[in-house]
Amino acid sequence: MFAMRRGLRALVTLWIVITVVFVATRLSGDVAQFLLPPNTPEEQKQELRVLLGLDRGIPEQYVLYLGDLVQGEFGVSFYSRRPVLEMFVERMPATLSLAIPSLLLSMAIGLPVGIVAALKRNSFVDRFLMSLSFFGQATPNFVLGIALILTFSLALRLLPSGGTGDWQHFIMPVVTLALATAANIARLMRSSMLDVLNQDYMRFARGKGLRPAKVILKHGLRNAFMPVLTILGLQIGTLVGGAVVVEAVFSWPGAGRLLVDAVLRRDFALLQFGVLVVAATVILANTLVDVSYGLLDPRVRGRRDR
Repeated sequence: MFAMRRGLRALVTLWIVITVVFVATRLSGDVAQFLLPPNTPEEQKQELRVLLGLDRGIPEQYVLYLGDLVQGEFGVSFYSRRPVLEMFVERMPATLSLAIPSLLLSMAIGLPVGIVAALKRNSFVDRFLMSLSFFGQATPNFVLGIALILTFSLALRLLPSGGTGDWQHFIMPVVTLALATAANIARLMRSSMLDVLNQDYMRFARGKGLRPAKVILKHGLRNAFMPVLTILGLQIGTLVGGAVVVEAVFSWPGAGRLLVDAVLRRDFALLQFGVLVVAATVILANTLVDVSYGLLDPRVRGRRDR
């Protein structure tokens, strides 16, 4: 029942996102005016509207669009006249090649930093690490990306400024994408670990004479990681959203850059499908995390089923 409720809620959320994006794109302006030169006769503009299916009213377009989605038809790009699904399938490997290493790197940085900060509570180390985390969380991706390009590409000439190629091309985009997520994980891990350290079972484990490292890793980390697990879905959403900006900054040929081009060109079909993919990824990640958290902790499942 718990998993079914979460699945139904995810579908409703996805439908709302699809509806908002559809209406917003239709209200953004006349595509024929944007695609054709200003002196184009009105007859040719009307022919283009008919060709693109934009001559009908918005409610009729919406019903037809939902019908196509149900049948697995996601539309054709206004510019390339190619199926948008095919275009995204071509670009997704490049995006995943950034997102997956970024997620792993953010966890490799954030978890140890949060644990050390909690163990050194109110010390210089704690304040220093949390200051770095706050800086990483507050710095926009595009600012950090441009700063890295200016430093390591233009000034030091150590790394390429953009594009794809060997492993060196991955360093700055992956780091840029990972740091904000690592900062969020570190701050949450510190807070969660502080709560765990004050629990009775932790004091009992220390009283039994267990080594401090074993107490932290075996008893503390397992319980402190549960709240972090719930936030990972949101962090995956942050990575997906951040990839749009990072790919534009580093000229990375991924799905995020394709989505930016769709916005600039008012390519409705491509934009709608891109937002659908991003929203579905975020919703699916949050649903899986929520369901897994409920399965791992039956108390949570019981509270949410009531």
